[in-house]
Amino acid sequence: MTTSTEKTTDLLAAVLADLAPVVAGVTEQQKNDPTPCSDYDVAQLTDHVTGWLSTFADGFADPDGQAPRASLDGYVSPPDPAAEVRRAAATMEKALRDGAAARPLKLGGSAMPGELALGMILWEYQMHGWDLARATGQPAALDDTLAAHVLAFAEQAITPGFRAPRIGPAVPVAADAPLTDRLVAFLGRQP
Repeated sequence: MTTSTEKTTDLLAAVLADLAPVVAGVTEQQKNDPTPCSDYDVAQLTDHVTGWLSTFADGFADPDGQAPRASLDGYVSPPDPAAEVRRAAATMEKALRDGAAARPLKLGGSAMPGELALGMILWEYQMHGWDLARATGQPAALDDTLAAHVLAFAEQAITPGFRAPRIGPAVPVAADAPLTDRLVAFLGRQP
């Protein structure tokens, strides 16, 4: 029987496997283009995605929480950001399969329950992968199982106080809209 943590780990592995080719597909000419995540252009979102993914992966891989948290101020993705996504994804998956979600994820002086962090990371990377794909003209549709899982988590985790200023207001969509559209609309994006 698969546990909730195992299911989320499986879904995250799939999201990160899909993210690497999206990151690799970004062209030099697209780096200053806007994204559905209005805080970032394509280059800034790529930096955000790779920097935080590396930080989360290294945090989960460090059972004592002693690894120093890299400063992400001014972080610039390495020359091959897709390779960094693959490296961090492999590090994170190994740590999660070894039980890292059962302990708090410690990043510097702060910590959060590992399972909560895992759910948030899945939602973050699914959404930012969609943002990058959409901004760069790459396929952006999500698997319904993934979209349903992330939407259920987001509907529980995103309170009105959390939504602003991190996430814009939900965009209205039809109740029978495709799951991807309902998810991205809930997370403040135009489907």
